[in-house]
Amino acid sequence: MLTGVATFLILMLQRRGQKPLEKVIGGLLLFVAVAYVVELIFSQPALAPLTKGLVIPTLPNGEAVFLAAGVLGATIMPHVIYLHSSLTQHLHGGTRKERYNATRWDVAIAMTIAGFVNLAMMATAAAAFHFNGHTGVADLDQAYMTLEPLLSHAAATIFGLSLIAAGLSSTVVGTLAGQVVMQGFIRFHIPLWFRRAITMLPSFVVILLGLDPTRILVMSQVLLSFGIALALVPLLIFTSNAKLMGDLVNTRWVRGIGWAIVAIVVSLNGWLIVGSLLGVD
Repeated sequence: MLTGVATFLILMLQRRGQKPLEKVIGGLLLFVAVAYVVELIFSQPALAPLTKGLVIPTLPNGEAVFLAAGVLGATIMPHVIYLHSSLTQHLHGGTRKERYNATRWDVAIAMTIAGFVNLAMMATAAAAFHFNGHTGVADLDQAYMTLEPLLSHAAATIFGLSLIAAGLSSTVVGTLAGQVVMQGFIRFHIPLWFRRAITMLPSFVVILLGLDPTRILVMSQVLLSFGIALALVPLLIFTSNAKLMGDLVNTRWVRGIGWAIVAIVVSLNGWLIVGSLLGVD
């Protein structure tokens, strides 16, 4: 309930224009980034295995594939592609080429920061839990309670606050993205309060049924990973069309990288589906 009320208050900033809302979301994300840098310093992960994992990634079992898909969906969030397009299409100033370059740098910097934050999260969890023998941490409550004696009360508090900030920012972004998709694709408008109330219902159902909220959260991120290809394929088709893009059309190597990413994501999703059907762990 508190998260829902806070989200409503943040979304009401739209009445004052887009900039105040963007600043609040940016502030929340900045707090999350700084919080996990601090957590990384507290946990002091071993650099050798961390570097090895970055250079030679492994997916030893079905659960690892499941979590990898969740990380992918949580980092990219395909619905944000539509939101970013909506927020930037009315910006003026400079030539078309300059606006294109600014957007490219904007996306590159944002995705780099998001990737680093995810890396910091996983490195902190590995250093604080796995390498201390706590391999059975299964939910966020247990993670908080385990983190306090391992690192410090400050580290556990920062962990909790960063989760709140991350939850608020993703909730606001998800609601705005839903608004953009409905208004842009199907010309359907519903009041903000009603839209937010509808999106809160699944959370209440999960709580009332006594389901594991952490597992459901990961599953929602995995489902997001299935939407990446659905957003990326038309995006690649449109941006590779010279009639639409003119001199800003994708180069051959950009198209190659883009379709390679699509193939990897689809393969990962296919692996998940086949593994689930066959019961492979």
